[in-house]
This record gives sequence, C-alpha cells and structure tokens, in this order.
Amino acid sequence: MSTFAKKINPFLMKLFYTLTFSLLACLPAFQTLSAQNISQLEAKAARIHKAAFTVDSHTDAPMNFSNKKFNVALDNSKILPYSCVDFPRMRQGGLDAVFFAVFTSQGPRTAEGNAKAKAKAELLFDSIYAAVQRYSAISGIATTPMEAYKLAKEKKSVVFIGIENGYPIGNDVSNVKHFYDRGARYITLCHTKNNDICTSSTDTANKTGLTVFGTQVVKEMNRLGMMIDISHVSDQSFYDVIKLSKAPIIASHSCSRELCDNPRNMTDDMLRALSANGGVVQMCILSDYVKTPLPDPKRDSARLAVREKYNNFLGLNDEQSEIAYAEWHSIDTQFPRKLATVSDVVNHIDHLVKIAGINHVGIGTDFDGGGGVIDCKDVSQMGNITLELVKRGYTEKDIKKIWGGNLMRVMRDVSAFAEN
Repeated sequence: MSTFAKKINPFLMKLFYTLTFSLLACLPAFQTLSAQNISQLEAKAARIHKAAFTVDSHTDAPMNFSNKKFNVALDNSKILPYSCVDFPRMRQGGLDAVFFAVFTSQGPRTAEGNAKAKAKAELLFDSIYAAVQRYSAISGIATTPMEAYKLAKEKKSVVFIGIENGYPIGNDVSNVKHFYDRGARYITLCHTKNNDICTSSTDTANKTGLTVFGTQVVKEMNRLGMMIDISHVSDQSFYDVIKLSKAPIIASHSCSRELCDNPRNMTDDMLRALSANGGVVQMCILSDYVKTPLPDPKRDSARLAVREKYNNFLGLNDEQSEIAYAEWHSIDTQFPRKLATVSDVVNHIDHLVKIAGINHVGIGTDFDGGGGVIDCKDVSQMGNITLELVKRGYTEKDIKKIWGGNLMRVMRDVSAFAEN
C-alpha cells in the first residue's frame, strides 16, 4: 500500500463513521433514545424536588386576601388568573414553605403616615393568621425551621411571615419586637423609596445609606434573632448593614447585576461580602430583574397612570384595592410583557453560585408582586427550576441547599446569635 493510501484511508474511515452516525441520529431509534434521556432527567428532577424541603422566601400573596374572589385554599388560576400562590398550587408545584410578605407602599414619613402604615401592616398580619387558622387542616404558620419541618411532615403547607418595607416601624424601634412577636422573621428594610431606616436602590436620593435610627433597627433585629433583608436597599445601605450586623443577612428576592444591570440587583462585590457574612441571596424571578426588558413606552405610561389614579395604592379600602389591582393587572393583557425564561433564571443562579458559593444561594420568587417567568408563572410550576438545575449538573445535595437548606441554616444562625 502506498504512503498516500495509508494516509487517506484513516481519513476516509473517519468521514464514513461521521456520516453514518449523523444519519443514524435522524432515525427514530436514536430520537427515542434522546427522549428516554429527557424522561430520565425529568424523573430524577421530580424525585429530588419531592425529597427537598422547598422554600420560597418572598411572595406577596396577602395582597390578594382582600379580594372577595380569592380563596387561599382553592386553586385560583381560573378564579383570579393573575394570582400566583395558593395552597393547592403549592402542593401541585411541590413547594413546602412560603414567606407571605406584609407589604406596605412607602408613603409620607410623618406621624400620621407611620400610623397608617402600621395599621395596614396589622391588618395584613390579621388576614394571614385568619386564612391559615381557617384552613388549619392543610396549613400552619412557622417561626422556626423545626416548626416548619414538623408542619411539612404533617403534609401541611408552611407559612412564614416577613415584612416588606420597614415603613410600619416608623421611628419607634420598639415596633421591631412588636412585629417579631407577631411572627415576622425578617424585615426588608425599605422598598422603592427611602424611609427612616435607610435609602432605597431606586430612590433618586439614595446615597446616604443606613440612618442613625436604622442602626438601632439593625442592632435590635440582631438581638431578637430576626433576619435582616437587604433586597431593595441602596448599595451604601447594603455596605452599612453588612458592616454593622453581627449575624448573617439575607436578600429575600434579588438577582445578579452582572447579568441584568438593574439597581435592584447585587454586584459581584456585594455577593462576595454577603458570602463572607454567612448570608444568602434568594434568586428573584421577576422578569425585569432577570433580563433587561425591551423599551415599552405605552406599557410604562399605562402603569404610571394607574399608580397616579390610585395614589400609589396608598390609603385604599378593600373594595378600592380590588378595583385598583384589577386595573393594574389588566395592563399585562393590554401590553403583554416578553418574559424571561427558567433558563435565564438558572443563568443567574449559576453566576450567584460562582461568586457567592453554593452555600449562599436560594430562591425568592416575588410571586404576586410581579414575579414570574414564561415557564414558571406560578407556584405550580416550581419543579421546572429543579429540572433546569438537574440538566446543568447540579447534585441533589446542591439543589436541596438552593431550595431551602441555605435559608433555614441562616434562620438558625441568626436565632443562635440572639440566644448568645
């Protein structure tokens, strides 16, 4: 055989095998094999999801409680289509525990404004307790991880309570203990505007950071064993808090600013600081924080008009709230958003894990507060996140940490600090 033949034959053989396998891949047998692989991944993800103690650290479901059509014990997907969280859909989506947010919009920082905010918070606490007590056969309120595990073992949906926006505290630090005694286990220090505790990431005057009163609040939360939530706070507020807090802190619903340049998201430097503090960042699935939205002036104008019409949803009674929120959600029908995907969400999780570490990442959807992506629009679809994690090679141990293990560890650490 010639030297040329010796060189060409291996090449021809390689080409032959390449073409052969390319053709075979198009045949039904090979397609079936691929489908079998997908089916195996789905089965694996379902098994891991069922085995994990799953926690969503931030939802605004209580905002629906004033709507007469809403019933937390029913599947509201057709009754109130824009709602995302109820007990039947939690069970369907394999979600064991959820934080219900006691949310108040930021209003005037006056004695009257503070009093109204506190009264609103009290009503929301009352509504949460009333709903859970009414359906105590299928749900229960927890204030510790051990209480939560016990309820989950009893096949009950677990409800934790968090306060979104420290506005109801006003400028009276004793209110921190008052709300702790009512069952709140974290306070998101501010919302979209500055308050008496700290400056917000989305307020135009957001450079000051933690106030003198805010320092008292952080110390009191440490003393009580209450988690400090830095989602929504300005960068300066974040660094002030993390320097001051003796216990781990959380971001109950935040994403990576590296992947989506939004001031609500966390920079890599912030993630490293949070990791060093022993805290946890809970991945938010509000689409605008996951993927930078395309400009939509008509939608933005419509949303602004509704906010102005209803005084930014402040001071509304139950009937007015029902009408206002119906108008707000109708904007999604008039001007549909192009939502991010679960794949986009897990891109963020990949980055958060890379920067902060696997022990410092969790999930906080912001459902019923704007959260939801195209293939995870409510709690019934939570398993899709687990499936994507499995596809990307996350182990069962890692997934259990992300789905609740890390947050429960922080709750225990914060409580242990208080006890010492």
